[in-house]
Amino acid sequence: MKTIKKYFGICTVALVLTLFNACTFLDVDDYFNETLKYDSIFHNKLNLEKYLWGTAASFDDEGGIFGNVVYTPGIMATDEAFSLGGAYNGLQLVLGEVTASNAQGINIYDKMYRIIRKTNTIFARMDEAVDLTSIDRREIMGYTHFMRAYAYYNLINLYGPVVILGDDVLDTNEDPEYYARYRSTYDECIEYICEEFDKAANYLPSEVAVNYFGRPTRGAALGMIARLRLQHASPLFNGGGKEGNAARFYFSEFKRSSDGEHYIRQQYDESRWAVAAQAAKRIIDWGIYRLHTVERTGDTRPLPPNVPDAKFPDGAGNIDAFHSYSDMFNGESLSPRNPEFLWARYSSQVKSFTQRSFPVTYFRGFNNLCITQKIVDTYYMEDGRTKEEAMSNGTYSETGYMNGTYSFSGYQLGPNVHNMYVNREMRFYASVAFNGTWWTATSTTEASYKNQQIFYDYSGAGGKSAVTDDVNSYPITGYILRKYVHPEDAWAGVGASVLDKPFPIIRYAEILLSYAEALNNLQTSYTLTDADGNEEVFTRDVQQIKYCFNQVRYRAGLPGLTDAELADPDAVQQLIERERLLEFMCENRRFYDVRRWGKYVDSENELMMGMNTDLSGDDYYTRVPLNHSKARRRVVNRKFVFMPLMISELRKTPTLDQNPGWEY
Repeated sequence: MKTIKKYFGICTVALVLTLFNACTFLDVDDYFNETLKYDSIFHNKLNLEKYLWGTAASFDDEGGIFGNVVYTPGIMATDEAFSLGGAYNGLQLVLGEVTASNAQGINIYDKMYRIIRKTNTIFARMDEAVDLTSIDRREIMGYTHFMRAYAYYNLINLYGPVVILGDDVLDTNEDPEYYARYRSTYDECIEYICEEFDKAANYLPSEVAVNYFGRPTRGAALGMIARLRLQHASPLFNGGGKEGNAARFYFSEFKRSSDGEHYIRQQYDESRWAVAAQAAKRIIDWGIYRLHTVERTGDTRPLPPNVPDAKFPDGAGNIDAFHSYSDMFNGESLSPRNPEFLWARYSSQVKSFTQRSFPVTYFRGFNNLCITQKIVDTYYMEDGRTKEEAMSNGTYSETGYMNGTYSFSGYQLGPNVHNMYVNREMRFYASVAFNGTWWTATSTTEASYKNQQIFYDYSGAGGKSAVTDDVNSYPITGYILRKYVHPEDAWAGVGASVLDKPFPIIRYAEILLSYAEALNNLQTSYTLTDADGNEEVFTRDVQQIKYCFNQVRYRAGLPGLTDAELADPDAVQQLIERERLLEFMCENRRFYDVRRWGKYVDSENELMMGMNTDLSGDDYYTRVPLNHSKARRRVVNRKFVFMPLMISELRKTPTLDQNPGWEY
């Protein structure tokens, strides 16, 4: 009997230790070391602030969307981009190499719960600081609520519904049942996280000093609420939307094992669109944000006749559409004072990965951060027509070349640029390098390392035949991402330098398009109460949709919505989806957008296409499926909507349910 009791006791202790040490949300690395320091940490304001900002530093670089990523699969896990090069972790997901035993480096579960535990510790002990003023306390409360909300936000985006701990710090001496936590439903997670961001907004400043650029503000908190509310209203998380298909297709069997509750709502609730509209309108009405614009100059490209020439935001008459867009991303504009950034941070990842855009020959780049043909074909012509519409009346051609050269806004086009790339919209030229693109790299003083026209066809200086040391250093699609590259940036030659790059975590263009999308999905009117207790009515107001959507279009130098388009909600939704693809290209929105719309499988099932990089001259300009084993091995599986919970976590915490389709 003593032996049995002893064995039972050992097992009980082992179970407690396993639950405590192994559950990610109980992963308290350096717990005892921290405990010994707590008295000194929370004794005064200085140490408390060090602990606070040390916790904030645990978040990953949001600009890590290309490779070496850990917080997101990034752009390589979408239909936006593809590469043969290494260090692009997101490719591992679409190649089917991510498993519940090996996340291929894309695993933030552990890190986010550590952050949450630290924020809960701050809340529990911050009042011990003897020299903390009421103003200090408000600031710390704001940033701590924001960090806790942001940690959960990252978790639900990657894993879906998660365990909500509330204010629990989680002690070490509780019964096993104390650590047996269940995942909340997606609805419960959204409500909790939005509430946390809302609390943060009540404390955070409206702006921060230039030297504190990157710290979240009230606008950042409100912007994250707007993003989450739109996501919550979208088909994947809202009963499948009006058609009722998406949620059932992906989540019909995704239920909590403890009570059979669906983790993802299976019934449509249109009122969520009104809530999303209110969240976006709250920011618009605040009036402190606006789209980034640059004034028109003598070399600004003339507007097409169908684009209003009124002053922005009623037209594009006084702005340079190319610089208004490009200067946000390449480091030209003063990022800390950009009125479009609700929240942005300088990103070492974005800066370093611009080298992967540069050609190998002349520029010592990697030449393999590729944009897909789908993206190129989605960009509009300069007058707002699709390439198909322009082809039908002879103003777009996929044969022949531009005569001579043409320059605008400091950008040079030609010579020998194919007609496929002529007269395209300004965001195209700001974002994509194509066959015959002019690379400047003016920060170097060595003539041989700058001002070169680079061709990506087989025999070109940036093409497959020019590859020497690294066989993967050519653009397999025929296109390179140029969005974050400044004309001065150079990676080779005397004096070569690269400007610091901001990464926009959320910007005002998203708020405008979110408001338009939310209103467009309303079929009836909803009366909601705002933060001040006033009633607001939300309905499908076509004038509001038009005004918000058109601002984004005018900033790009394009015409706005027509009355015929506005009369059709389905047409407007399609235009909004297209606009988001182009406006936020390679800003890490696409991965989440196609999922929330319930269109992930459809978008990923399209063949990944590019130019024929195995040929030269006219033969190059043929759309072909990417000729490489990586491209052919791409896997489309609806389980990829969420990343898996690791098997090690599930085995040690049996109350956790696995995400649909992933192994236990």
